[in-house]
Amino acid sequence: MHVWNPEAVHYPWLTHDLTAIDRVFTVGDAAPELREQGVGHVVLVQAADNRADSENMLNQALGNPEVAGVVAWVPLVSPDDTAAQLDAWRSEPVVGVRHMVHLETDPSWLLRDDVGKSLGLLADRRMTFDVSAETPTLLAHVTMLAERHPDLTIVLDHLAKPPIAALRSGHRAVWNLWAGMIAEIAQAPNVVAKVSGLNTAAGPGWTVDDLRPAVDHALEVFGPSRLMIGSDWPLALLAARSYTEVWTATRDTLGGLDEGERAEVLGGTATRVYGLAV
Repeated sequence: MHVWNPEAVHYPWLTHDLTAIDRVFTVGDAAPELREQGVGHVVLVQAADNRADSENMLNQALGNPEVAGVVAWVPLVSPDDTAAQLDAWRSEPVVGVRHMVHLETDPSWLLRDDVGKSLGLLADRRMTFDVSAETPTLLAHVTMLAERHPDLTIVLDHLAKPPIAALRSGHRAVWNLWAGMIAEIAQAPNVVAKVSGLNTAAGPGWTVDDLRPAVDHALEVFGPSRLMIGSDWPLALLAARSYTEVWTATRDTLGGLDEGERAEVLGGTATRVYGLAV
């Protein structure tokens, strides 16, 4: 039994300058646009490192058949508690785990021994580990994790926030660093990446053409079968008017793919990686 109490969830990153999204969002808010865009199923991804956020998502899954899976949060620093929570959710649609590692003050948090033991538990249960690696240090640690846990599927969220705004301003050195590290990570066969969150990385006034270089590079190094599209909704509303605007723009960056390749990015990869029953 999940208690629907969104007000009980604490989002430490939700500061005063993010008032545009400082309200309760439900799957029902996006449902009309999902149907209009032909999106049959979605995976909800945690946005707070606490159980209440995960329980709220599981509650949404109960009442919305569009929700095919939930990427939840567990206390990875405590393997025993991680195991207990995963066991408690055995009958729930939890398909993976994420921790907002980019907000941790410890730059080596991902490499902790206790976290490593918990990641082993995820691999044993065939669950993914979604990771927001938004700095060169975190990207390097993802490469190390992939080597340490070859049986764990790692999902690189938001293409590691490519420096699209920097590229738009002509700062190619920053872009080249990101591109090189993404290419290195892509050599690990157990890493896949999510094409999402690009509009907020691009900054005000973005266009589809601004997003395309990041997607093109990801397609080159990962290939369509290791990429999945995502909306980053509702955070994407910080730099867009609607779910539809972000979804269609991201989808339009895939115009150079054939039908089969597009189908992989638009759903096939996520279905396979998360083990969705759709």
